Amino acid sequence: MSQPPKPRGLGRGLSALLGDEEVAATVAPAQTPPPAAPEPLPDYPTKEAERHFPNRPPLTLPIGQLKPGRMQPRTSFEGIETLVESVKEFGLLQPILVRPLRDAADTYEIIAGERRWRAAQRAQLHDVPVVIRSIGDMDALQLGLIENLQRADLTPIDEAQGYRRLMEDFTQTQDDLAKTMGKSRPHIANTLRLLDLPPSVQEMIRAGQLTAGQGRTLLGLADPALMAARAVEEKLSVRELERLAGAEKKQGKAKAGKASSGEPKSADTRALEKRIEEALGLKADLKLRGIGEQTLLTLEIRNFDQLDTVVERLTRR
Repeated sequence: MSQPPKPRGLGRGLSALLGDEEVAATVAPAQTPPPAAPEPLPDYPTKEAERHFPNRPPLTLPIGQLKPGRMQPRTSFEGIETLVESVKEFGLLQPILVRPLRDAADTYEIIAGERRWRAAQRAQLHDVPVVIRSIGDMDALQLGLIENLQRADLTPIDEAQGYRRLMEDFTQTQDDLAKTMGKSRPHIANTLRLLDLPPSVQEMIRAGQLTAGQGRTLLGLADPALMAARAVEEKLSVRELERLAGAEKKQGKAKAGKASSGEPKSADTRALEKRIEEALGLKADLKLRGIGEQTLLTLEIRNFDQLDTVVERLTRR
């Protein structure tokens, strides 16, 4: 069995923390066992198994001593049936990365490998291979994100929430995240933007009803939830959504222009104009912009003396 490939873009900080081979064995995708191996590998831990996990002590722990990680970015663990069958047939081929819990003796928190731990539970394993490391919360969250991004599909919303947690709780910048996660800065920024969507739309993305691309298209629309429901019902593509969004924005601009030029002014608007003219001695014009309560005030100033008078009155304290 060949060594698992080293993941790219993990950041020098994490590699220094665990070692390149340690990180690779923890977060790289599991290798598919050969269909007909001449001699099956001995159960972990043995010297043969240790050779396949360099720099790692041969250690196993009872599965009940492991607890789900507090820093786990994934919120859903559905669809692990294939993994369960693999664990039943071949065992757990890669160890679970854990850290000791300070307030509970002989109990360990999972940093990377919670899907494997859950699959091992369902496969009724009693002991699982582990790697124990003392790791802080920020590194635990980063490793959890890296493992989920590289090992299995993480929903865009869970990914975005993980990024936001790193930024808010550990003062990471988008540039820091891009280097650590091996992602581009625009990818980080665009993923974070999904958290500006209404909660109902975020749940559609988390459930797989909408893609991240569709979600980004919905941003900035007057009613993203309504358009999202239409996209799901009519199975609209990103391109079709973009056309509808563009048409909605054009329609909004047209209404705004009509409101500012064609509709007669209300009595309240004319009264406000008169009060401004009396206070400044200048002709005033108020126009509603058609976007919420935005209003444009125009003053007719004929010379610099009038301009100086306006500035003096506006800045007087």
